Parts: sequence; C-alpha cells; structure tokens
Amino acid sequence: MQRIYMDANATTPLLPAVLDAMRPFWIEHFGNASSIHQQGQYARGAVEQARFTIARLLHCLNSEIVFTSGGTESDNLALFGTLLAEPSAAKPHLITTGIEHHAVLHAAHALEERGVEVTILPCTPDGIILPATLQAALRPNTRLVSIIFANNETGTIQPIPELAAIAHHAGALFHTDAVQAAGKLPLDLSPEGPLKYVDLLSISGHKMYAPQGTGILFVRRNVRLTPLFHGGTHERQRRAGTENVPGIVGLGKAAELAQQWLAEDAPTDGPTHLAALRDRLEQGILAAVPDSGVNGAGTLRGSNTTNIYFDHVEAEALVIALDLKGLSVSGGSACQSGAAEPSHVLTAMGLSPARARASVRFSLSRLTTQAEVDAALAIIPTAVARLRELSPAYRKPATASA
Repeated sequence: MQRIYMDANATTPLLPAVLDAMRPFWIEHFGNASSIHQQGQYARGAVEQARFTIARLLHCLNSEIVFTSGGTESDNLALFGTLLAEPSAAKPHLITTGIEHHAVLHAAHALEERGVEVTILPCTPDGIILPATLQAALRPNTRLVSIIFANNETGTIQPIPELAAIAHHAGALFHTDAVQAAGKLPLDLSPEGPLKYVDLLSISGHKMYAPQGTGILFVRRNVRLTPLFHGGTHERQRRAGTENVPGIVGLGKAAELAQQWLAEDAPTDGPTHLAALRDRLEQGILAAVPDSGVNGAGTLRGSNTTNIYFDHVEAEALVIALDLKGLSVSGGSACQSGAAEPSHVLTAMGLSPARARASVRFSLSRLTTQAEVDAALAIIPTAVARLRELSPAYRKPATASA
C-alpha cells in the first residue's frame, strides 16, 4: 500500500537537500561551535551561515536570530523572557487569544500562576481576532501581546500587521507564533516592512522541511529578554547550551529553499499550486459527503490547510479508518493527539463540542500531488459513510422519489 501523507502541519518530511546539507556535520565536521580550534571554527562558520540565510528569509539582522529547539521553546522564551525581564511595581499584563497553540496558552497559564495578569481574547466564528477586540483589552500595564500568525488547526491567518501596530502604539511588545506561516507566507520584519511592529516571532524547523528539534526566536534589537536556560554565553547570552550544529545547518538550508518557493509562489492571476490542491480536496469532499463543511472557510487561510467537519462521525474513528486505508490525517494539533476534550480552537470559534469532535484537519505538503488528492477523494467518502452507518444518531438524507 502506497501511503498518502496529509498531516504536514504536524510535521513535514525532511527534504533530501536538507539531509545532504546536514550529513557532514554529524561525521566529518563534528566540532563544537564554541571551540576555538579549526574543527570548532568550521562548525561556527556553518552556524553563522545558517543564521545569515534565515535572517535573509525574515528580512532582519543576523543578531536578531536566536536558535532554539523548536516552536514550543521559542514561544516560552518569548513569553517568559519578556514578562519576567523587568521588575515593576505593577503586575505585567499579557494579552493572548483562545485560538493559540498550547505552547502559548499553557505558558500563559503558568505565568498567571506567577502573578502575571492574563487576558484571553475571543475570536469571530471564522477564527479571526478583530483589531477592535485587541484595542479594547489593552491596559496601561500591558507588556506583551501574543497572537498566532496562521492557525495550526484551521490555517486561519490573522491581520498581524494591524494587530502589532495597535500593541506598539500602546507601548506593548508584540509576539507572534509563526510556526505555520514560515516558508508559506512572506515574513518581512525589516524596519520598513509590514511586520515592522512585531518584536518577537517563533519558527519551528520541522514545520518547514527541516529536522525536528530545531527552531528560532526572532528578537528585535533592543528588546530585553531573560533566558530560560542558564549556562554558557551562547546566542548572545539569550539561550545557553551547545548548538545543534547539524540541525541548525538543516534549518538554514530549509530557509534557503523557502526563499525560492516564496519567489515562485508570488501572487498571480490564479491560486498557488498548494492552494489549488487544497481547494480540489475541499470541493471534492463537500460534493461527495453530505453534512460536511469547512471550518473557517469565510476568511483568508494558509494555502495548505483545510479543517472539515463530518457530522455524526467521531474524528478519532475517522482518522483511524483513513489510516487503515493508507491516508494520514489528523483530528487537530498533534500535541493534543488522544485528548478527550474537543479542540479548544474550534470551540473558541463557536463550534459545538460534537461538531468540534467531528472535525478533521487535512494539511498538504509541497510533495503532495494531484494524484494523491484524487486518491484521497476516493477513500474519504466511503470511510465516512461506513462510520455513519454505525452511528445510531445519523439519519441518511432523504432521496428524491422517481
């Protein structure tokens, strides 16, 4: 059985070009990048070259890139590092949203236990944070606003430039989890760019064809940051620990490839290749499966992601049924796999618990083909119909009489 992989938002495949770039740093060039001898300095040069390439992708300074172990560490470093950086008489105030990845939400709850005031913003039924909602939540002691760029479950894209500007003009820092945006959307953090008011931005390598266990936090110049780890003076004293040289090299190569893809995917008269495949999948499912629909369909979404509900079907059962047929998909965030509770993202958008539990995420990669989409469309309706036959709550649509 040839498997079809449609869970790229959980992790992307490691591309051969990325693996080829990494391989020498496991064997021939294994030096510690902090050592002053030749082997160490060769590794240091590779780390700095990767930093340069990633900075080019983000249109920022090399010194504003901090290498981390991935999105979760980057998010935690952004929140804890800024909110606990400066003691003040007033309790610091954090604003975030109900549709964040748990790396942000759980960090926010932990900070609340340490005395930080936390406000969780609601979203629209399409999963959008309205600028007016943020404006109304700001306080004199608001120190940080953290809003996800592209949602990992629905693909919904937030109006980050406008939201960041509102935070900036109120004197607050702005962080965005861009894990699902990096390599898919232009991210221009230059002082003249659309993201000029973004102070901190998180990226995870394994969401953009680099290895797992790699990531970065962009920290705009002059933003004070307290490190999570204490040890050596690595990463300009912002992240102690010996650098993962092979992983960093791989992330740098992935950033180089992403620059090429973004140039190729520049807006044209039609949808991008990935968006066209995503739309083909969506339209095929909706045409073949009654009582289904797209969550967040009414707004701008990432080109590779669709989240579809199948009423009267448990998503977990459908994911297993599709897996047995060779199709890999997800019921939501991979970090919440096996959780009994419905998706917090979908319930924040107003879906009932039953519909949230009936929702499945399909996320395509750059390796997905039209043939795979068509093969998936041959599998999904049958699997849904079979599960509905087993559901006592499902009533088949009435057929028209002859």
